[in-house]
Amino acid sequence: MDLRNYMDSTYLKTAVQAGLSEGENTAVVIQVIQEAIEESFKLVMLRPQYVALARTEIDQAASKVLVGTVIDFPEGKATLEAKIQEATTAIADGADELDFVVNYRLFQQGGVAQVRDQIWKCTQLTLSAGKTVKWIIEVAALTDLEIVQLTTLVKKVALSKFEERQYERIYVKSSTGFYPVEAGKSNGATPASIVLMMENANPLPVKAAGGIRSRSEAEQMIALGVKRLGTSSAKSIVDHADSTSDY
Repeated sequence: MDLRNYMDSTYLKTAVQAGLSEGENTAVVIQVIQEAIEESFKLVMLRPQYVALARTEIDQAASKVLVGTVIDFPEGKATLEAKIQEATTAIADGADELDFVVNYRLFQQGGVAQVRDQIWKCTQLTLSAGKTVKWIIEVAALTDLEIVQLTTLVKKVALSKFEERQYERIYVKSSTGFYPVEAGKSNGATPASIVLMMENANPLPVKAAGGIRSRSEAEQMIALGVKRLGTSSAKSIVDHADSTSDY
């Protein structure tokens, strides 16, 4: 099994979060892009402002690495219009895959109809552009029941609004990797949360993200059935090395 085929190699820190200048952070982004090209990872996942840069670097290298970005990241609380605007720009800049953060707080507050509408319309925009969409449900913010309910909601929208041939391009994704939690608790994918997602997402694919830093963790997630892994430790994982990533 070549883990590279599952890897969404990820760098989503802002310059402030990384303790770097904007120029230094851009240099890190370029390093991550070049690493993805050299390692032939499935995709490189970056913030929207770096999509055009990644598209240029990858095209110049004649690489098959896909360009991914996050939309309404990391809280997911923007309006539908704001989500659409950000996604439209990312597509124009050359993104192949868009990972939207679901408005999970609105869902928890009972705004199911509004969340359903956002999932439908943002998915429609993305698929109509020939791209892949992933919906981040943020498992660390949810109860087990809410994980089941929100995963099921994404699935129901897909099955009711789109054709079967499109299902493979509509993912349910576990986490942003940036949700604040108490020390010792996971803010990303766990085996328990992924099992719940797998049981309720089918026939949609699942992406595990957040806190995956070792080869054994990656292999465990794949064994559970996920189709993609979002990790800032992609090279360490494929090299069987220790990861120094903190998200």
